[in-house]
Amino acid sequence: MSCYSNFANIYDGLVKEDIDYFKWSEIILDYCNKYKINRMNYLDLACGTGNITEIIGENFSDVWGVDLSPDMLSECEIKLREKNILGNLICQDIVELDLSGKKFDLITCCLDSVNYILEYENLIEFFNRVCLHLNEGGLFIFDMNSYYKLSNILGNNTYTYDEEDLFYVWENVFEEEIVDMYLTFFLKKGESYNRFDEVHRERAYREEEIERAIQKSKLNILHILDNYEKNYIKDTTERIAYVIGK
Repeated sequence: MSCYSNFANIYDGLVKEDIDYFKWSEIILDYCNKYKINRMNYLDLACGTGNITEIIGENFSDVWGVDLSPDMLSECEIKLREKNILGNLICQDIVELDLSGKKFDLITCCLDSVNYILEYENLIEFFNRVCLHLNEGGLFIFDMNSYYKLSNILGNNTYTYDEEDLFYVWENVFEEEIVDMYLTFFLKKGESYNRFDEVHRERAYREEEIERAIQKSKLNILHILDNYEKNYIKDTTERIAYVIGK
């Protein structure tokens, strides 16, 4: 799993056109209202730069974020501080989640972070640890890139991005359920460009695999959403969101 060490400071600019964090957060909070979730303790797993953390965190008394990248957590801390949210940010692998018995009313894990868990046994362990940290009656909401997206949209395809100060090439190799993503960035600094490279790996899970892993952890699937829309998923759905109860 990459730690996003080299491009935490440009990450938000890369995803801002594709991800509607406010819409996602609104849907998540709607489900909190539907299931009468207490607005006390909130945990955002793989919180990254805190785009979801800061929006949802304003609605909770106690806000926690966990991420494997110290650089991402630094960006998250800035956002929370600007919103006067006193957040507890922990550098930790979500598969090894251990917050010393702390439990939460709402746990989220957004933007396909679960796909970075490459081993099925680790996926089961992840759901087990979420269950241990979730209050009875609480909600766990997460999303994943679908098997269709990773195998067909990303697949073995190459993409480029070109703006005034940034250019990158994104090459994908899909083999044995794993997509390896090779990203080469050129970031303008003055009259020259600085190059850096990132490698990311995601696993394409089929829906039945996810459902089995969730059931093993004694969590309950309440809703399955098409990209945070309250629609039934289709064969061409690219992002699947799960609303899970305990």
